[in-house]
Amino acid sequence: MNKPSFDFKTAEDAVRGIDLSSQNILITGCASGLGRETLRALSRRGASIIALARTRAAAQQALDNVGARGTAVACDLADLQSVAKAVEAVLALGIKLDAIVASAGMMAGRSLEKRNGVELQFQVNYLGHFALINGLLDALRDGGGRVVIVSSDAALKQAPKEGIRFDDLSGDRSYKVFTFYGQSKLALGIYAAELSRRLAARKIDVNSLHPGAVRGTALNRSLTFPLNLVLKVAALFMKSVEQGAATQTFLAGNPGARGTTGRYWVDCHVATGSKYLDDRAMAQRLWDVSSRLVAQSSDELTAR
Repeated sequence: MNKPSFDFKTAEDAVRGIDLSSQNILITGCASGLGRETLRALSRRGASIIALARTRAAAQQALDNVGARGTAVACDLADLQSVAKAVEAVLALGIKLDAIVASAGMMAGRSLEKRNGVELQFQVNYLGHFALINGLLDALRDGGGRVVIVSSDAALKQAPKEGIRFDDLSGDRSYKVFTFYGQSKLALGIYAAELSRRLAARKIDVNSLHPGAVRGTALNRSLTFPLNLVLKVAALFMKSVEQGAATQTFLAGNPGARGTTGRYWVDCHVATGSKYLDDRAMAQRLWDVSSRLVAQSSDELTAR
């Protein structure tokens, strides 16, 4: 099979000259970094943006800063109850979504933090997005809808050798910040591959991607010395935010990406990711465990 490839260097290049005025596109993490640049590029082509950030005020500011039309929604991915409320708010708009861009992400500090009984990076980067996207599946447009999931090559280079550590999602036994960051990004890639299979009959494309090492994002805001100092030096050799957002903007809004699903992308090219992206048994187990964790949170909310 020929691998699709495109030569777009920036987010603006990826959708230049394309009319997106009929498109409703949801973006997480829109208050900063890659999410904000994706919002800017897509809204400049006319797309209506459902902007998600940890607070509604931050999401609204992101819209206002670029004069984008759309709706601001609060969604704290660290809090599954906040995610559930965000799903309700988006569904209440009564619109069809042409694309969902799961762009939000974080890298934790060296000390273990947990939410809902799981390690924080797994919660924010993966589980919150799993709950959000699955809650919005009925709102996705059949025959052309897209789900774009920002993973990372950390899924290949830093995740546990065994894939997902199902017996230690809390991190209590073996926490290492970069290993668990890689695990969260691997989970996103596995989820994208599985979701593409589940949505194939509806002709909804689902792809994951590595944006590259990007300077000027809030991803590493929790890193402490000496890692934060190392990052400042490494930033000299990293992509700009405009460059880093190219692939996700392309996958969300360019007609050239339509019809390609279940793939992993780097620099607007289909690439080879972790071997676990094709592991259907691991994908099914991850789906089941994730569904159970989300359901537990829902039960706790109902009990209050």
